[in-house]
Amino acid sequence: MAKMGSRKHLKRFKAPKTWPIHPKEDTWTVKPSAGSHAINKSLSLTLVIRDVLALADNAREAKRIINSGNVLVDGRVIKDYKFPVGFMDIIEIPKTGESYRILLDTKGRLKLHEVSKDSSKLCKIVNKTTIKDNKTQLNLHDGKNLIVDADEYDVSDVISLNVANNEIDEVFKFGEGASVLVTGGKHTGEIGIISEINVDQSSNPNTVIIENSKKDTFLTLKDYTFVLGNDKPSISLLEANK
Repeated sequence: MAKMGSRKHLKRFKAPKTWPIHPKEDTWTVKPSAGSHAINKSLSLTLVIRDVLALADNAREAKRIINSGNVLVDGRVIKDYKFPVGFMDIIEIPKTGESYRILLDTKGRLKLHEVSKDSSKLCKIVNKTTIKDNKTQLNLHDGKNLIVDADEYDVSDVISLNVANNEIDEVFKFGEGASVLVTGGKHTGEIGIISEINVDQSSNPNTVIIENSKKDTFLTLKDYTFVLGNDKPSISLLEANK
C-alpha cells in the first residue's frame, strides 16, 4: 500500500477555501485538532492569533500567548494552540479587552467580527433526545450538549446561550418570518427573511424560500439556514456582510 503521508501537518495551498489566508505566502499552516467543528468549518487558534488578529509575528509567539491563558473561547481558557474555533464561537482576549464572533462572509470565508464583551452565543439545535428523568438533551451545532427540563425546543431552532453560566437567554424559532443567515450553497453569507417553507415527505431534503433586503427571493436547503432572530437579526453582523 502506498504511503499516505503525514496527516498532522497542512500546506497552505491545500487549506480549505473558508480560511481567510493567502495560499502562497508561506508553505505551511496550522491544522486544527479534531474537535467540535470540521476542518473546513474551523480555524486553529494559532491561525486566529497570528494571521487574522496579527497579535503575533510567528507561530512561536502565538503559542506563547495561548499557553499563557490569554485567550478564551466561549468563556473558557484554551491553551491548545491547535484548538478549532468555528462559526458563532466567541473569542475573547482579556488583556486587550476585545471580543470577536466568528461569522461567514458572502464568499463562504470565516471572518472575525468584533462584539461586546458580554455577547451571548447563538447555537443551532441539530438534534435532541429524551434522557433519564424525562429531561431533554439538546445537541448543538458546535458539538455542545445542553440538558433542559422542558421540551419546548425544536430541531433547527436557535438558542441564545450565555457562555458565562451556560444558560439559555432566549430562543429563536425556525419558521416563516424568521431572520436567517445562509451557511451553505451558492447563497452562503446572505441574510434574509423566511417567506415560505417547503416540506417534502420523500427522501429529498426540505427547502425554504428566503427574501433578502432587496426584496429578491431565492431557494435554499433548510439545513443551510441559521436563525438570527424572530424578525430581525439579534446580533451585529459583518459590515455590508463583506
